[in-house]
Amino acid sequence: MWDEDERWMDVALREAEKALEEGESPVGALVVTEEQVVGRGYNRVETLNDPTAHAEILAIGAAAEQLGSWRLPGCTLVVTLEPCTMCAGAIVLARLDRVVFGAYDPKAGACGSVLDVFGASALNHHPSVRGGVLGDECGAMLKEFFSGLRGKADNREQTIDRNGA
Repeated sequence: MWDEDERWMDVALREAEKALEEGESPVGALVVTEEQVVGRGYNRVETLNDPTAHAEILAIGAAAEQLGSWRLPGCTLVVTLEPCTMCAGAIVLARLDRVVFGAYDPKAGACGSVLDVFGASALNHHPSVRGGVLGDECGAMLKEFFSGLRGKADNREQTIDRNGA
């Protein structure tokens, strides 16, 4: 039987699938409060040509609009990939109570993998964190996406080499 975090992560994975359909890094996020989704987002960096259009930022913005406040106490962010420093900063500023993430990000994760933003004592807010929720499923989607990109890059290089360019 799944717990609530796993149930919400499954919904966040569906958001990540939307990103995948648009050719974006498959990361999806939700803001949940009182058993209700109040914000959704998926990566739109390429589509919007906006380096800040991460799933977490879009979900937090949607939740703030829905709830009529930039402060989101009592809310949980559920995201398929460990947040980066930008997103962790937004989480702190929005005063989210909890962060639940799927796959760990050993290259840019800011919830303990590379940095621990929430553990910085100088900050005024420290959400609780649970990582690795449906981590295998979340990680598999990301690995498949990036291996596909590498395959496309390899094919382009081979085509260029064969054409003598």
